Amino acid sequence: MSTKLANPAPLGLMGFGMTTILLNLHNAGFFSMSAIILSMGIFYGGVAQVMAGLMSFKRGETFGTTAFTSYGMFWLTLAGIIMMPQLGLSATVPAAFMGWFLSLWGLFTFCMFLATFRYPRAKQVVFGSLTLLFALLAVHDFTGSASIGRLAGYVGIFCGSSAIYFAMATVINGEYGRSVLPVGEVKRKA
Repeated sequence: MSTKLANPAPLGLMGFGMTTILLNLHNAGFFSMSAIILSMGIFYGGVAQVMAGLMSFKRGETFGTTAFTSYGMFWLTLAGIIMMPQLGLSATVPAAFMGWFLSLWGLFTFCMFLATFRYPRAKQVVFGSLTLLFALLAVHDFTGSASIGRLAGYVGIFCGSSAIYFAMATVINGEYGRSVLPVGEVKRKA
């Protein structure tokens, strides 16, 4: 008897999307860094995405395993980078070093973006906008430009929103057994 496993993508996408929006409301200048952002980064962006990655592993999905586990660890690492200096456990990270951290994540994301071209357009939008977001955040840290930081915030709000849309489209379309919310399915050759 085989057991059908649930699709973990909506969980991972929601953890990513909601956390990304909250952080980028801060980056866009609407709110200061707070326990809301850090808690979402640890628990929903971090732990829930790692769980989604492990569930993807169980289903044999390399892309989902790599994406959700990696970005879950990104959120946990980012929360650590922010919190450790406040707890007296390390020095504050210099902006240029943070720029390199974000650049490496941008490179990883760009490579993942290249792999999305065999998936629905909605996934391409999430990873394409995330690649742009990491690039802008890195440039912001390298240059100190407040306007680039604010622009990154708006791109991040869009990116997070696109992840939420893709997550909910996956759930709603799955429940109705048809395309209620379009995701731009890619036609595959047989």
